[in-house]
Amino acid sequence: MRTALAINGGLLVVGVAGGLLFDSLAVFADAGHVLSDLGAIALGLVAAALAGRGAGSQRTFGYHRGEVLAALVNGLALVAIAAVIVIAAIGRLSDPSGIDGAGVLVVGLVGLAGNAWATLVLARGERSDINLEAVLRHSAADALGSLAVIAAAVAVLIAGWERADPIASIAIAVLILASSVRLVREPFDVLMESAPPGVNVDELGAAMCGVEGVSQVHELHVWTVTSGFEALAAHVVTAEGVDRDRARRELEFLLRTTYGIEHTTLQMEEAADPGEILQVQLQGK
Repeated sequence: MRTALAINGGLLVVGVAGGLLFDSLAVFADAGHVLSDLGAIALGLVAAALAGRGAGSQRTFGYHRGEVLAALVNGLALVAIAAVIVIAAIGRLSDPSGIDGAGVLVVGLVGLAGNAWATLVLARGERSDINLEAVLRHSAADALGSLAVIAAAVAVLIAGWERADPIASIAIAVLILASSVRLVREPFDVLMESAPPGVNVDELGAAMCGVEGVSQVHELHVWTVTSGFEALAAHVVTAEGVDRDRARRELEFLLRTTYGIEHTTLQMEEAADPGEILQVQLQGK
């Protein structure tokens, strides 16, 4: 991520200078996306540092969700940048200005090379990390944005079609929005403590009830603390006379090996004797 930060810093300087020199909105749009990359990487590095801090008496899970918040901020920033680009491009469509196609082409080629390099560097990282994945998607979308800049430059050079520049800007904005969907949805699901992707809670509960001696599972909750850290809590009712410690160990083994859930809190309960329930009801009357 530090390498990608340095690469994108250089690309931002090139993009802003190129946009000013060659009067290209597409180059500015691509620079705006690069700026969002810089913010994404900076937030990612801060989040990684926070995640490494130990747990305390007030934050018993530590700062692991710092990376989730950073990913959500990244996604929302992409939406805002896309909106600004589209508004500016609509104005340019009705009144296109003179664009230096050759200069825009050079900037686009430099941007494509830099973004491809940054994407390859990030792709070597831990892809299960939602924060790193967020930065990687920023970088990959930037590479596609550079292709749109190159296409606009070619259209201006060959056909003199200056409206290609704002049209390419809108295409870049669409790419930005597309890359933001997952970045907003997944952190939102984590913060809402939704079940992890691919985990069917009903099927998981049925599998737990299939363990020998388990008669019922209730108050079942499955959620994600942060990427790669799933947790489960449940009340487990066992039949009378069943070894509850053995049943708990079998449940933990099932959850770990089948669903990849290491962090579990199981409250083991023994089924009440029907005669005891009737006696309590009679006493209540």
